[in-house]
Amino acid sequence: MSSTTMQQKSVLKGGEWLIRESSPFDTFIPEDFNEEQQMVKDMCTSFLDTEILPIIDRIDKLEPGLMPSLVAKAGEQGLLGASIPEQYGGLGKDFITSTLVNEALGGGFSFSVAVAAHTGIGTLPILYFGTEAQKKQYIPKLASGEWKGAYGLTEPNSGSDALGAKTTAKLSADGKHYLLNGQKCWITNGGFADVYTVFAKIDGDKFSAFIVERGFEGFTRGPEEHKMGIKGSSTVQLYFQDCKVPVENLLGEIGKGHIIAFNILNIGRLKLCAAALGGAGRAATTSIQYAATREQFKTPITNFGAIKHKLAEMAIRMWVAESALYRTAKYIDDKEQELIASGKPFNEALLGAAEEYAIECAILKVYGSEMLDFVVDEGVQIHGGNGFSDEYIISKAYRDSRINRIYEGTNEINRLLTVDMVLKRAMKGKLDLMGPAMAVQKELMSIPDFGSGDDEAFAKEKKAIANFKKAILMTAGAAVQKLMMQIEQEQEVLMNIADMAIETFNAESALLRAMKLAERKGEAAVQFELDITRTYLYDAADRIAKYGKDAINAFADGDEQRMMLLGLKRFTKVDAFNAKESRRRIWKKLSAS
Repeated sequence: MSSTTMQQKSVLKGGEWLIRESSPFDTFIPEDFNEEQQMVKDMCTSFLDTEILPIIDRIDKLEPGLMPSLVAKAGEQGLLGASIPEQYGGLGKDFITSTLVNEALGGGFSFSVAVAAHTGIGTLPILYFGTEAQKKQYIPKLASGEWKGAYGLTEPNSGSDALGAKTTAKLSADGKHYLLNGQKCWITNGGFADVYTVFAKIDGDKFSAFIVERGFEGFTRGPEEHKMGIKGSSTVQLYFQDCKVPVENLLGEIGKGHIIAFNILNIGRLKLCAAALGGAGRAATTSIQYAATREQFKTPITNFGAIKHKLAEMAIRMWVAESALYRTAKYIDDKEQELIASGKPFNEALLGAAEEYAIECAILKVYGSEMLDFVVDEGVQIHGGNGFSDEYIISKAYRDSRINRIYEGTNEINRLLTVDMVLKRAMKGKLDLMGPAMAVQKELMSIPDFGSGDDEAFAKEKKAIANFKKAILMTAGAAVQKLMMQIEQEQEVLMNIADMAIETFNAESALLRAMKLAERKGEAAVQFELDITRTYLYDAADRIAKYGKDAINAFADGDEQRMMLLGLKRFTKVDAFNAKESRRRIWKKLSAS
């Protein structure tokens, strides 16, 4: 990549899409996957089809030894080490490729959860924060699947408030061990893992991380939890009673455990969206196949408009999620390469890149998990009474999906974080929100401009996106001015603003992808993609209007309220659009493929 290109790619900082127009030509889209990336995806898909899905019922029954043997088998095929550098036994692939692995394995129900936990929170803390000796000792075994990884952060009384953990660590009298005392819960892979990253407070206040091995003295595991879904995923509690952890197994710096916990979550949130997309793809395919063969009133139910609407809406949400996911994955990939070129080691480069786009990762986590919930819920509905039966796999997909809105930070926490991170970056001068927000204020006082540039390709769609951003800047700017330091207590308002941002980022991602494809193939060849984009935009306008109205009505009154509601109406106004016919065309294309 030339330095000029790298310079252009590095310009768009995290959150900056809100105040700057993005170019479709600088945007990575799934149609840009290279041959090797496509091969990796196909290999993962084949692994699920041959090794996992035929025995999914055995996996769900927690057959002893089965899940660890399948994780090891995935390791033998190189599926666990995609993003791990070659010097530690991995394949050293780029971030796009490792994201593709998560997507392609995402349709494997409990197996997907075990692998995601192993390759993410089970491996990455040691890879990114470990000493060279720690990395050499543990990473090759984790990359090959010989050892399995897990992560102990959550406690019975500290979930979202991770820093409220009560587990303690105290240096032994001889200075050779830390003695851990406490309890962790909801530990994925906990029943069979060989190595755990565990968080505890040294001397009661210095939140730190430790590498704990399965056989350490004073470390025990509880029985398997019985869960609503992901039944084949091992979930146990961990108990530490004067657990002796060698001092050399301290991970990172004393008192800096929060840096490990929160940085790893950024990557995990994006990867969760990828896995949700993979799961949604398989659930949607199941629903399409069922609807094509299920007859009512002597005709397949796919001939009914209500069913066409459901299946088309699944396709819309999945396509939009995919567009936003790989747009962000490429941002992270480019930033990582830029940081490596500037002399940063690989671990600091990827963590720095993921932190730069933490806002987008939070957005993806929320949208991806809720998109999957929508797809499986409508899938059950399409199956009718059969969808409520364990005989049909859609019921398993429905149960397994629900956890995604809870772990990797609840969707409520991620919504609050989305706005919090934008505002903090603005206060630190990293994002110039003030200038654009003032410009929107000025525009509100002026006569609306209904003309200008409507002959340009995609002019209406681009204007809609630009206006959605103005709606966010207007609402968020007024909320901050009015509420000041009290804004943190107004979670409902913050979540309204976050939802406006989520809709806008997704709509823009879809438009950028459609524009790039239209430039490449011509508009006539991408009618399906344009229908998806325009339908999503049309619906997003109403959703943004509702979120904005709820926020404004919560903190404004009088003339200020009236002016902002008029502005919101202006900024969310889109042309009349026949969404029914658009969805029918989308369905027609789906049914033909």
